[in-house]
Amino acid sequence: MTPQLDQLFSFLRFPSISTDSRHAGDVRACAVWLLAKLEAMGLSADLHETARHPVVVARNVHAPGRRTVLVYGHYDVQPVDPLNLWTSDPFQPEIRDGRIWARGATDNKGQMFAHVLGVEQTLREHGELPVNLIFLFEGEEEIGSPNLAGFLIDQREILRCDVVAVSDTGMVAPGVPTLGYGLRGIICCEATLRGPKGDLHSGLFGGAVANPATAVARLVASLHTPDGRIAIDGFYDFVRPLEKWEREMWEKIPGVSDVDYLQVTGSPALFGEPGYATAERVWARPTAEVNGIGGGYQGEGSKTVLPAEAFVKLSFRLVPDQDPQDIMRLVTRHLETHCPPGVTIEVHSGHDGKPYLTDPNSPFGIAAQAALRAAFHAEPVLIREGGSVPIVQTFREILGADTLLLGLALADAQIHAPNENFPVENFEAGIRLNQELLRHLAIA
Repeated sequence: MTPQLDQLFSFLRFPSISTDSRHAGDVRACAVWLLAKLEAMGLSADLHETARHPVVVARNVHAPGRRTVLVYGHYDVQPVDPLNLWTSDPFQPEIRDGRIWARGATDNKGQMFAHVLGVEQTLREHGELPVNLIFLFEGEEEIGSPNLAGFLIDQREILRCDVVAVSDTGMVAPGVPTLGYGLRGIICCEATLRGPKGDLHSGLFGGAVANPATAVARLVASLHTPDGRIAIDGFYDFVRPLEKWEREMWEKIPGVSDVDYLQVTGSPALFGEPGYATAERVWARPTAEVNGIGGGYQGEGSKTVLPAEAFVKLSFRLVPDQDPQDIMRLVTRHLETHCPPGVTIEVHSGHDGKPYLTDPNSPFGIAAQAALRAAFHAEPVLIREGGSVPIVQTFREILGADTLLLGLALADAQIHAPNENFPVENFEAGIRLNQELLRHLAIA
């Protein structure tokens, strides 16, 4: 194993699960390890405390007249449940079939650490960087970055930059360099439906009072029309239509056909909003999704009970020009209006983030395309991303800088799921990409 892979493996061994308070010490230990790595490279690095998990910031010696590039990433990871579905220990990385298998391998430790090693290699070869560099690595992205916006405001002056680079997105297909120029926004919420004061015998009370589990199923069914359109009044009012050139370009992109999506997902059929290709629905149309639903007895066999309450967890992906707070008001109104009789409802909002869109053919976008071309020896494609990285729009609003989305993940990376993985060749390409990116941005 190469020294670079050995270092990545050390990074991956930290169970830096930000959402679980039992792993707070592991998250901090991971940040401290990262701080020491950056300092050993000759960068000036600091650990900044927040209300929860620390932010790591590092920089080279800044010189006047040079571009300032901020490279963002996150060192926290998702929980590993269900653990029994992993084929190897999620925090003991392995290489099998040319891929690194571990939690965080793709999201985001492997991708962000490729940038770290790219900088290290440039410093080793040339003694300096062609740009003023800022590394900004947080430990709360997987819980919605609750403290990062405040940190950016407090540290606005020292974090001022010309452009931001993020590798926390995907490639459309193996070997196809991909520049993302848009991200969907997000809002999350949970609705709890309550009926009787406690669980009831379904024979003695069934048919006499409303069943919250039945009610939550009816409520979820009200979110869509049978053909897949979202049925919330006003939901589509401010959706920006796709540009003609985007639809024409995306038709030619490899790796995003219906056959590709079926193969990656293993689903028996595709389904979604009519009138749009699958890639269009994923990259540029809003969604309403059930992330979790429950109520009543969940154990083995039968228990003839009428549950006292039921719940549903929802997320909505948003596109330009939808505002998360406006959509949350529409969602809340819909849930309250369509709540079946006989139960009460409480709606609690969760984290949110605005959609993001920029010009892929700006000077910095052209530089990023040149860097991708050089790193992968192939022509890059331009896409919007279906996922959400809420802090990207925050960078624009607070720092006044646009973001280059330089994804290295593949569709079957299993991020947020058991058996997360990252191709070794993508990790190595990411190191090359960083070197080419800084070189091209320096003259953009």
